[in-house]
Amino acid sequence: MIEILTGISLWELVKHAGNWLGNLKRAKGARKKESIDALRKVVIAARKTSVYMRHMSATSKPSPEIEAELAVLWTELSFALQDLGVDKLAKRCHIQGRQWAAPDKMDKAYLEKADIGLARMEQLANQMLAEINH
Repeated sequence: MIEILTGISLWELVKHAGNWLGNLKRAKGARKKESIDALRKVVIAARKTSVYMRHMSATSKPSPEIEAELAVLWTELSFALQDLGVDKLAKRCHIQGRQWAAPDKMDKAYLEKADIGLARMEQLANQMLAEINH
């Protein structure tokens, strides 16, 4: 009777529903993997930034190339996290990217309020990773 109303056989409808459910399960797994990858990249970015800052303290020689790389890295992370719906961490990454792109244009009080310390961002990412894996 479904075939008469829709022009689609019941078998085709069941087959389509099965395919749709399979795709949905894969999408959830893919989304989980994307989330894990993005959160791991936050940890990596925090550590890379920390290494650069340690280098800066030791040598007092800034590297515009590394600072540009950090600006892009944090900005890309902000977009990836925003796409995944991890908005609070995405905003922190966005601010971190802006800060590396133009540190002289960022208000110090705003940066303190934004809570973008590297240790804090790494801690948040690790907490989210633990939640995903449980």
